[in-house]
Amino acid sequence: MGRNGGDNRQSGTAAGMIAAQLPHAEWQQAAGLQKVLALLADSYGGPRYVGGAVRDTLLGLPVSDVDIATALLPETVMDRLEAGGVKAVPTGLDHGTITAVVDGKNYEITTLRRDVSTDGRRATVAFATDWREDAARRDFTINALYADPQTREVFDYFGGLTDLENGCLRFIGDAAQRIAEDFLRILRYFRFLARFGSGPVNADAIHACAQGAHGLTALSRERIAQELARLLSLKNPAASVGLMIENAIFAPFLPELCSDAHDRLQRLVRREQLLNQPLSLPARFLSILVTDPVAVDKVAARLKLSNKMRENLANRLNAGAPTEGNIRAIAYRFDNDTARDVAMLFADDNALPLCLARLDNWDSPFMYIKGGDLIKMGLPAGPLVAKTLQELEAIWVAEDFPVSDRQSELALQLVEAAMSAAKKA
Repeated sequence: MGRNGGDNRQSGTAAGMIAAQLPHAEWQQAAGLQKVLALLADSYGGPRYVGGAVRDTLLGLPVSDVDIATALLPETVMDRLEAGGVKAVPTGLDHGTITAVVDGKNYEITTLRRDVSTDGRRATVAFATDWREDAARRDFTINALYADPQTREVFDYFGGLTDLENGCLRFIGDAAQRIAEDFLRILRYFRFLARFGSGPVNADAIHACAQGAHGLTALSRERIAQELARLLSLKNPAASVGLMIENAIFAPFLPELCSDAHDRLQRLVRREQLLNQPLSLPARFLSILVTDPVAVDKVAARLKLSNKMRENLANRLNAGAPTEGNIRAIAYRFDNDTARDVAMLFADDNALPLCLARLDNWDSPFMYIKGGDLIKMGLPAGPLVAKTLQELEAIWVAEDFPVSDRQSELALQLVEAAMSAAKKA
């Protein structure tokens, strides 16, 4: 059950004691949430908040999703919500999950469960009324925290409060067994470690992840891609990625990992922080992969990344080596985000700030000279017009996009040169 403590933490760092009572937070005051909770009152001590909302509120972190646990059966949950005028969506009925939609927000409500059987990808569950039994089937101790919405008492069955306070990430029970139930928990372990693991790394958990890594091949590529993207989108995942490399976690699904992936990712993160640059998922992906466009496209296809992400990866690898002199040309050819990522990934330390400065508040200019303008200058209509336009654009880009008067001057020079060459021919 909850345990006594002092002031709760205001961030993810290990400062102060984690409270045994859920602190007040703005998300708890939502009228729609209060309505849902009132409709789900039962005789088993529920409903209760569970998981990330409890964990993050204890740490003083923002909460985006609110999950609710209840001893009520899914059909009863739906009946009560609908009777109370709340839309109920059976998002995972077989696993006891109903989504309540109220005031434009979604609240995921799941009936207490116990696992009947698992195959490493999905579990067959039976519904239960025992809160500890439900907690026992969850992955990590810090994710198995419940809170009473009325009293805000925190219920902790497996030492999650202590682990949260110490920045320790532990599986509930036997780590190997938890992993065998769902191999995605390996990747989730390293993601949560990157986010909350400020204390000593649990050796048993790392060993179990390494021993179970072969099971990642049984997962869908989409699930792997989603979890990898979540990991790489964290503020600083470099240490976790380094542990994954050391323990051959990537080997079953990402043989295209570059030999210095940890160092390159760490360098990118350091640059982001030093130069106050936004996190870019395409850049984070590319920092850990080989720089061969063909190999990277195979990765994108295997992980079933979106067409947009696939294009983003290809553009950044095909843009060429960035310099202060050509960085705007790269932005013109692709876009500013691509140019910025190319600089962050591949520019040397001296050139990087200069490249970023050249992109700051810069919008790709417009070449106003068109084929019709060349014809008016005397160039005969035909293939020569397109060829001359291409030459004009190349010179204009090489000269760093001069203003309209220079465009006209260049165009006239090219038209005269083309007509002179045609006469000689």
